[in-house]
Amino acid sequence: MDKRLDRGRTTRRRIADTARTLFAAQGYEAVSTEAVRQACGISRGALFHHFPTKEAVFTAVLEAVEERVAETMLAAAQAAANPLDALRAGCAAWLRLAATDPAVRQIVLTDAPAVVGWRAWREIDGAHGLGLLRRALAAAVDHGRVPADQVEVYAQGLLAVLIEMALLIASAQVEGQAVRSGEQFVELIVSRLFGVEPGAPWPG
Repeated sequence: MDKRLDRGRTTRRRIADTARTLFAAQGYEAVSTEAVRQACGISRGALFHHFPTKEAVFTAVLEAVEERVAETMLAAAQAAANPLDALRAGCAAWLRLAATDPAVRQIVLTDAPAVVGWRAWREIDGAHGLGLLRRALAAAVDHGRVPADQVEVYAQGLLAVLIEMALLIASAQVEGQAVRSGEQFVELIVSRLFGVEPGAPWPG
């Protein structure tokens, strides 16, 4: 039984990994379940056992990409010495992914709102990114830089800003300029939330 479960998990991961590569390169609409099946080298029964629809495949891929994004943001933030720099680093990591990672650009920012719907997409994105923003902001409460009763409002507002800036970057004709503009705007918002001037060091 354990071996069967392991094989099943391995097959499911292979399907999701293969689909991620295809979706990132071609977009959701251009990729059929048959293309995913052939690329995986499995039977139709095996594919539909794990994922009954193409949307189900996409949702699993989206969750995996969002999880990886959150891990990247967390790793960037953990290297910072204070809550302000942690938030700056995490936000910068997200914007860089929006600019350079094909899976983030195509799957998260381009296809997800249409495939799973805006509300579900925001819920999935929020489940991974919102917690990171809450923790970074909560860390500043003890230093008196963020009001305790405003952490949730600030986190939700900053998440909305990050999503919109990432969408702008992903659709920009001049990518480098869009990234710089996005970074500058996010820096302005983050700094104002902490009551410092943009680019100023941690005052705590």
